[in-house]
Amino acid sequence: MKMQEFMATMRTLVDGARRETMGADTRIVFMSDFHLGDGGKSDDFRHNADLVGGALASYYLEKDWRLVLNGDIEDLYKFKAAKIRAAYDELYAILHAFGRGPGLVKIVGNHDLGLLLHDDYEFPLENAFRLDRGDGTFIAYHGHQSSRLFMKYNHLSDFLVRYVADPLKIHNTDVPMTSRKRFKAERRMYRVSKDLGIISIVGHTHRPLFESFSKYDSLRWNIESLLRRYADAPEQDRAGIVALVGIYAEEFKRLTRKERKQKVSRSLYEREELLVPCIFNSGCATGRGGFTAIEMDRDSISLVYWTLAGKARAYLEREALYHEQVEGLPWIRYTIAKDSIDYVLARSRLLS
Repeated sequence: MKMQEFMATMRTLVDGARRETMGADTRIVFMSDFHLGDGGKSDDFRHNADLVGGALASYYLEKDWRLVLNGDIEDLYKFKAAKIRAAYDELYAILHAFGRGPGLVKIVGNHDLGLLLHDDYEFPLENAFRLDRGDGTFIAYHGHQSSRLFMKYNHLSDFLVRYVADPLKIHNTDVPMTSRKRFKAERRMYRVSKDLGIISIVGHTHRPLFESFSKYDSLRWNIESLLRRYADAPEQDRAGIVALVGIYAEEFKRLTRKERKQKVSRSLYEREELLVPCIFNSGCATGRGGFTAIEMDRDSISLVYWTLAGKARAYLEREALYHEQVEGLPWIRYTIAKDSIDYVLARSRLLS
């Protein structure tokens, strides 16, 4: 897809999005890519069902967070809607509780686009959700709009997954990170967000992004910053820096080996020296050890990671700004990154 085509698509999406104004009581959690199935072995969400449902019910609903589901919640490529609904009755009950309480916005992605054809579907569906503030705009959309395949030939991708991927037991968790096209999609989303002067909150690629930084970019930045600090650090502080560099470097090497093996691009923005913080990605809920989400209120935006107690990698224990455990339950919420909305909008405005 040429950039001018995607730019035209995005202008239409932004103009036609459900539109609201951010207020002092704005408190939203963005999640995407559940890929709900039938509860069987081919269901990518099954192993995280208790964790996601528990976080939604025991934390976000209890604390009056509004929920934005940013696409690919149901996986209609591989499963019938009725079987998905029957397998996750408790989760749907939680979603209805959000609808009756703090609020629910449900955006369609490529895997659940077929819901638009279901006249009896139980939730209102959106293509995008726009939040305006006096000094900027946030737009939540799934992200498949950046691909010609999903925009013009969605029926073919449905065919490939239903009749090729599913019989061969190819999981969604295996597809996004092995396809160079997904990384091209992220670059397109970054560039069009920068050009339009908007902040995009997306899903689709299953890769968390915060202020346009991937995990690879963040680790590299942290290592370089620590190495610079080491030279001027007092002797008593150097041992701590050495230990932290070791933890980050090990995770960096692990990630590098994994991405080299899968033949994907490590950094989206190798030619960009001054990143515009114009794209955030909530990741997915099908991760092996937990799930990620984007949280936003009037003043700040954060990337969080939920997992079972004792399951987080060593680098995360050291890198996370802070963490908390849901009282009486085995789930821990790590705040991986956080910044002020004022900073994000100002930097985006000044660098775009």
